[in-house]
Amino acid sequence: MKCRFCSTPLHDVFLDLGSAPPSNAFLTADTLNAPETWFPLKLFTCEKCHLVQVDEVQSHAALFASDYVYYSSFSRSWLAHAERYVGDAVAKLGLGDGYLLQYVAARGIPCIGIEPTGGTASVARQKGIETLERFFGLEFANEFARERGMADLIVANNVLAHVPDINDFVAGLAFALAKEGTITVEFPHLMELVAHRQFDTVYHEHFSYFSLHTVQAIFAVHGLRLWDVEQLSTHGGSLRIWAAHEHSEHMQTPAVTALLETETLAGMGNSVYYQGFQSQADEVKNDCLAFLLEQHRAKCKVVGYGAAAKGNTLLNYAGVRSDLLPYVVDASPYKQGRWLPGSKIPVVDESQLKQDRPDFVLILPWNLHEEIVLQLDYIREWGGRFVLAIPQLAIL
Repeated sequence: MKCRFCSTPLHDVFLDLGSAPPSNAFLTADTLNAPETWFPLKLFTCEKCHLVQVDEVQSHAALFASDYVYYSSFSRSWLAHAERYVGDAVAKLGLGDGYLLQYVAARGIPCIGIEPTGGTASVARQKGIETLERFFGLEFANEFARERGMADLIVANNVLAHVPDINDFVAGLAFALAKEGTITVEFPHLMELVAHRQFDTVYHEHFSYFSLHTVQAIFAVHGLRLWDVEQLSTHGGSLRIWAAHEHSEHMQTPAVTALLETETLAGMGNSVYYQGFQSQADEVKNDCLAFLLEQHRAKCKVVGYGAAAKGNTLLNYAGVRSDLLPYVVDASPYKQGRWLPGSKIPVVDESQLKQDRPDFVLILPWNLHEEIVLQLDYIREWGGRFVLAIPQLAIL
């Protein structure tokens, strides 16, 4: 196996979570009793460029099929985040899944969505957003530029990690970008993943995990220069980079140099930084499992909230099944009535929570816990309490 960016042979294991089914391969009544395919879930660190990456054991076309069920629009905080971004980008650049582009269209700015999964593309079209159902790369960028012209702004939010051929993707960004255009990319920051033990953000759909240093190196190879960076709270700590062609007029802000220095001081340029994360993940897993077993023995009921991919990673690594967590509540109708992959825990709507009045609600998408606690605050009426497993077990 070689690094998907620099082709250096990979030997250093960053994290080994055994095997798991794809985290968004939810089961239906027709597939519940059929055999599931489990794939190795193992991350390596490139000793040269320090890109943390999973081996592509299943093709991206299979992972992002038409029944892919991730929709940002069911989170109020994600919608607000998208709306703020559009306002900031319009002001910053002087610009005259549908969850973000709806705010661009509302300002009268021509926009096109590019989305490979049929279900998500359909939802975007229902919001009036022209959406092309394709995987993005150099070949597509060539077609797009020839037929539609160059783009003044290319937005790639939480997609960089999902790309198996990172060089083809970034080359496509560069090809489709106008001379003085801007690319903004949001992605979880590897430094935050390590610092806060966020091992549950590891799943097959995430091929790569990035530091700013590594992203800067990847973009530079393709003639792109990072001119600004923002640190965001999304996904437990993300970066939003602003990039342009190497010789564009955009001036680099001090934020880029400052964050690169922070990463250097943290040791991200040294292989020692990437060692020992396995024990951190195991501690989180063991503490979560011990809590569920303790409550089970005490006859206390614990249910889950948020059928997120990160929750599936945690539950499957810990070996949790419906005897310890009888169901997971989720706001998305696309997930309700299905079962989590691997654990086969059913996904239900919120009415089940109100009916059962459980003792504890384990919030699986911990990055949205503030929003969820406000939404479900009524569980305190019967003495219910919220629980987080990451970065350490906490009863709120």
